[in-house]
Amino acid sequence: MFQRLREWYLDAEQKSGKQRRDLEVSTCFAPLLGWVLRLWRSEQRQLPLVLDATSLRNRWTILAVSVVIRGCAIPVAWKVLPAEQPGSWRPYWEALLGTLGKAVPSEWEVLVLADRGLYARWLWDAIVAWGWHPFLRINVGCKARLPGEETFEWISRWVPTPGTSWQGQVECFASKKGRVKATLLMHWERGYESAWVILTDLDPHKARISWYGLRTWTEGGFKDFKRGLWGWHHSKMERASSVERLWLAMALAQLWCVSLGCQAEAKLEAEVLHNEPGASLPPQHIAHRRRKRAMGQLPARRLSCVVRGKLILLALHYQSQPLPVGILQAGPWPQSITAPQKQPQAATVKKKTQKEKDRHKRQKRRARQRCRAHN
Repeated sequence: MFQRLREWYLDAEQKSGKQRRDLEVSTCFAPLLGWVLRLWRSEQRQLPLVLDATSLRNRWTILAVSVVIRGCAIPVAWKVLPAEQPGSWRPYWEALLGTLGKAVPSEWEVLVLADRGLYARWLWDAIVAWGWHPFLRINVGCKARLPGEETFEWISRWVPTPGTSWQGQVECFASKKGRVKATLLMHWERGYESAWVILTDLDPHKARISWYGLRTWTEGGFKDFKRGLWGWHHSKMERASSVERLWLAMALAQLWCVSLGCQAEAKLEAEVLHNEPGASLPPQHIAHRRRKRAMGQLPARRLSCVVRGKLILLALHYQSQPLPVGILQAGPWPQSITAPQKQPQAATVKKKTQKEKDRHKRQKRRARQRCRAHN
């Protein structure tokens, strides 16, 4: 089995025999996304795609396009590059989007999200060219003007302090080369250093800035690929083509486990709502006010869908049961911006550190006393 796996991820020139071949991973991207769409279950045909880059130490940089669902990410297209390689990422991103664009039916509404480090006018044009909706974060240090205005002003004027929000259609960027007419969504959540600034072509009354929280789900997917689940950080591969094939195996495993986890979580949610105590009582009943969890509110997720799915596969395997494929039951998109967790103050950290030192001293003192008593 190990030899078959090695022959699968190696290049043809690394194998013995005249009829040896290798796999071109890019030919699998469209079928992989098609498989995701066939498993997708949702009342609305909305597909969130996230563009982001990750790295493995100073060896590899991976440009990945992922489908995000229920806090998890499923890579559907990627490009492996040597770390710190000079040059532009533009041709790689355009190629990845072009490969996936052919696999999405026209009736699907696709939302493409990316962090501010990836924004560029050519990326905006590449997304719009496929009929998709860009949802790109940009820096707050840029200028825009409202329809009818002549001069460009800093966009920070619309969200000057934490707790302020603004949205509307503008002409963004003062330079003619990068100028774009779009919808600007801005919100400065309390506790953050700066505001979220999103540029999209959606109608201002339809788009919600909280949807940008979908982009953070891809970071959980990168963690799953490394120390979180699949252990890619142990890889010793020296060829980018081999890494791309390994990513294909992990992407299939991720899709399989997420589908089973989504199915199990959706079933659990249905059971919780169906067996809700007092569900038949009127909303004003005192039983609803005494409950710690509001009626219709689901319990907090304790396991990610991918971990839950892997545990299901292990249980079925140990019980010699068939190994099924689940469904991708999409959940609701973020409706609010999560406030940042308060970081402990330096004095508190110092105080805790001093307490730990005192505790270690007491333990050493007691150990020495026991040693003397024993002698």
